[in-house]
Amino acid sequence: MDDLLKLDKQLCFSVYVLHREIMQQYRAILEEIDLTYPQYITMMALWENGEQTVNQLGSKLFLDNGTLTPLLKRLEAKALLTRTRSKSDERVVKIKLTKQGLMLKEKASCIPMQIFQTLNLEYDDMVQLKSLADKIVNNSGKR
Repeated sequence: MDDLLKLDKQLCFSVYVLHREIMQQYRAILEEIDLTYPQYITMMALWENGEQTVNQLGSKLFLDNGTLTPLLKRLEAKALLTRTRSKSDERVVKIKLTKQGLMLKEKASCIPMQIFQTLNLEYDDMVQLKSLADKIVNNSGKR
């Protein structure tokens, strides 16, 4: 049973180290388009789904409003999106990409392949890793 307390036996430690490695690779690549990783996933959700509310975006990204609002303000300051209050309900804030935000998608289109290459993964391994990660997230009730 003591063997289970060894660091190299811990799933959480392997996932932690993997997370750090992936984020380090993203950080270097995302510097080229002046985005942080949270900003990048926000832009991806907007590129994929178009205009949406802050709450819709937060649900997709698993981020609360307290985290998302400052992030959106920074993206708005970079002229990548606009935030407008709904006329029918002022509590609802709609997020829409600007022309500049839409154009950034083209620059970012090479990022997934760059990450894939920097991690030196076979495609099948990446698919398997993502499938296992999705299974854990789905089983925890997050999706």
